[in-house]
Amino acid sequence: MAKVIAVANQKGGVGKTTTAINVAAGLAKAGRKALVIDIDPQCNATSGLGIEPAAKHPLLSGKRLAEQVEATSQENLFVLPGSQSLADADALSAINRQRAGEFKKQLQDDLGRVDYILIDCPPSLGQLTRAALAAANELYIPIQCEYFAMEGLSQIIEMAKQSKQRDNPRLEVGGIILTMFDPSLELAREVVSEVRSYFDEVVFDSLVPRDVAVSEAPSHGISVLDYAPRSRGAWAYGELVMEVIDRE
Repeated sequence: MAKVIAVANQKGGVGKTTTAINVAAGLAKAGRKALVIDIDPQCNATSGLGIEPAAKHPLLSGKRLAEQVEATSQENLFVLPGSQSLADADALSAINRQRAGEFKKQLQDDLGRVDYILIDCPPSLGQLTRAALAAANELYIPIQCEYFAMEGLSQIIEMAKQSKQRDNPRLEVGGIILTMFDPSLELAREVVSEVRSYFDEVVFDSLVPRDVAVSEAPSHGISVLDYAPRSRGAWAYGELVMEVIDRE
């Protein structure tokens, strides 16, 4: 049975999609079959892995999800592409608890042959993110090592608690991922210390640095692990993937 991980944060620009792409790519390199599901209307996870957005979102097409999965250029790495259609975005935003339950069932029935499913959520606490939490085993929360890092973190953790109580008793906060870390900035070091003092073992040890290679890789449709395997960003995501595997 696949392990389903929702990658979410209501704040944009924190490395959410980048983390979903590179963790999935790292898991694939470690011999796990990994699937990224793109439910963000921006479709950055889809294009960032070299796949064209779908004309209609797979969750709305009426077809089995397994029939709509796309293989990437990397072995063991797959994408369920998103859609940029405004009509699809509106329909997905109106998803209800019954549809969320159907989504959860589809993930295990149709996609159970992969080892990991990473759901790239939109930067909001709307119905799509709620549906992802209702279907997931774990929630990963990337946060930027900057001044407003803690802002809103309590909100998404509270949403996860509500989802656990009402819809998905198996859901856990699987990890907080510190991104865009600049060791030369005292503020960044203070943010890391503060987040770890509050959340302790939930925070991954690996720190994802600011690295131009991480930003450039999606424009080539591949992960930073393939684009610049010797870069600081690739090294950090490789370390993070090993932590994810260790937590199995």
